[in-house]
Amino acid sequence: MENQTILYMLALSGLSDLPSLQLPLFLVFLLVYLMTLTGNLLIVLLICTDSHLQTPMYFFLGTLACLDIGCSSVTTPRLVFDFHRQNRLISVKSCICQIFFFVFFVISELSLLAVMSYDRYVAICHPLHYTQIMHWKACVLLVLETFVISVVYSLIHVLFLLKLTFCSLKPLQNFFCDLPQLLLVSCSDTFINVLLIFSLGILLAVCIFSLTFCPYIIILNTIMKMQSKAMRSKAFSTCSSHLTVVFIFYGTALFSYFHPNSKGFSAVDKFASVFYTILTPLINPLIYSLRNKEIKISLKKTLYNAIGPKPQ
Repeated sequence: MENQTILYMLALSGLSDLPSLQLPLFLVFLLVYLMTLTGNLLIVLLICTDSHLQTPMYFFLGTLACLDIGCSSVTTPRLVFDFHRQNRLISVKSCICQIFFFVFFVISELSLLAVMSYDRYVAICHPLHYTQIMHWKACVLLVLETFVISVVYSLIHVLFLLKLTFCSLKPLQNFFCDLPQLLLVSCSDTFINVLLIFSLGILLAVCIFSLTFCPYIIILNTIMKMQSKAMRSKAFSTCSSHLTVVFIFYGTALFSYFHPNSKGFSAVDKFASVFYTILTPLINPLIYSLRNKEIKISLKKTLYNAIGPKPQ
């Protein structure tokens, strides 16, 4: 440590170093970001303005849309900006700040998906008591709890990151500041940081995973006992969009961090990172809007009122 120079700036490897790809990639990811903002803001707008959508299920969906905007905004603007620079430098403090918000939004989204599973469980398995159980105070408290858990989890990692020093000139092998990649370029002892990632990560993952998927065991059992085919179809319809989002998010995130070749960061790893950090927030509103009849009706009504024929 005595002969090592402490660095206050770090380098990101980015997506590609080929000059010919910089402008096309800039345009593609700028378009993706604008579409992500538009799609998620549109869902929030529809939920806020349409009284038929002001129910617990759509309250959680609107919160998910806000988290998608936040998650995308943490990584995509920086990625787009770096396409115009040869040296993708970022200060250590900015890097740690990006990690805090990225971890916060990811954990919040995972926790909210678990809350949405519970909401579907109550709606399908206890429909007569749904309004008593999922009242507005309960919904707000559930969302606030997910935020508190996410803030605490993110702060724990950030506080221990602030104690590290960085002296490696090796760039972070990603297009944003990712926690595991940041630890690899530290010249401090990172044993506590790695221990926290595994211990807190496994504890939180088991809890969130259980709360997300266990309700569906009961839900599927309840659906299979329904006598009416129409009721079964409606119940499956209300769950399919949520399950699709859950499987996409979990699948790409687990591949990024837990596949066998995770130590050597390859082009496939970067594509997986792009998918769950940038493309998933774009896909989520499409899944919910295309597979949700009430969202489509509200969207058609809004568009008709905006561009439809005006009374004489």
